[in-house]
Amino acid sequence: MTEVVLFIIFAAVALAGAIVMVTAKNPVYSAMGLLTTMFTMALFYILLDAHFVAVVQILVYAGAVMTLFLFVIMMIGVDKKEDTAETIPFQRGLTVVIGLGLAGVIIMAGRQAWITGNTAFSAPDLNGTIETVSDALFGTWTVAFLATVFLLTIAAVGTVALAMFGTPQLRETESEEGQ
Repeated sequence: MTEVVLFIIFAAVALAGAIVMVTAKNPVYSAMGLLTTMFTMALFYILLDAHFVAVVQILVYAGAVMTLFLFVIMMIGVDKKEDTAETIPFQRGLTVVIGLGLAGVIIMAGRQAWITGNTAFSAPDLNGTIETVSDALFGTWTVAFLATVFLLTIAAVGTVALAMFGTPQLRETESEEGQ
């Protein structure tokens, strides 16, 4: 029952993050919606006892990829003046109350989900461990994994080349603006 409650809560948060990502006019808010969705995906992996995959989700996607996204967003420029007035009354207080309530529910559910006691006599659950993930990644899916690494390397080199040298159309536009 606890897992169902956690799933419903995190599914609502993931859905809200996805909606914010698609509907936000500001690209930074859109990236934050994507980050929220990525964190809740990691929580789904924890619910499925795939702790290693959850850590990789947070480190790789929520960490490295989102840093790259935010860097690109800042490079294209979001330096326009933004209205910082709060449009929803009691917005900060409501956010604190909802956040504390969510944290309380997560803590209460987490207390029931932890395994305590001596587990030396029980068979280990290998679902989501480093061994099972590495066996699948470097055994069954080696070609797909290496193709993805190769594709991401090409994309990174292309991004650096475009940032350093620009495109011909961009250089023409910049030279026209400079004159």
